[in-house]
Amino acid sequence: MKTTAQETTVVEKNQFKINLILPGVVYEHGFSDKNTLYSELSFGVGYSSSGFRGSTWSYYPTINEQYRHYYNIEKRAGKGKRTIGNSGDFYGLNTIYRFESINSNSNYSSSAPSITVAPVWGFQRTYKHNFNLSLNGGIGYKFDKYDGKVVPVINFTLGWVIGK
Repeated sequence: MKTTAQETTVVEKNQFKINLILPGVVYEHGFSDKNTLYSELSFGVGYSSSGFRGSTWSYYPTINEQYRHYYNIEKRAGKGKRTIGNSGDFYGLNTIYRFESINSNSNYSSSAPSITVAPVWGFQRTYKHNFNLSLNGGIGYKFDKYDGKVVPVINFTLGWVIGK
């Protein structure tokens, strides 16, 4: 398989990103040719509505850890598509820890830390000037001190790869 100096068939060994939509930072460590550990610290936004209590927005810090397996890096490189910055499709296992809301009023709405575990599928693209877009999702299980339930998991980020 022919590759250029810019396109590669292995993932980046170390990649830092800054996310804009939900402010945060990401470190993605490649520990083999196609596998990475994605670690993100960011702020999440939640909305809840109840006929009894009304509605409210909440803001909370989150830690998002993903094991990612990039399964089409070689195919993309072979077609002349970008693979820089881990530009490829992946599947993996996602674990999200959501801290207690930083603006919660416990008299109005309870806010408990939670953990969500989900298998995910997604893609990541790094474009010119290191602009980065990533989208992944799946169905997971969320549990906190009150209960557990099946939930959709969606993670969308826009930002920049830094240090390259």
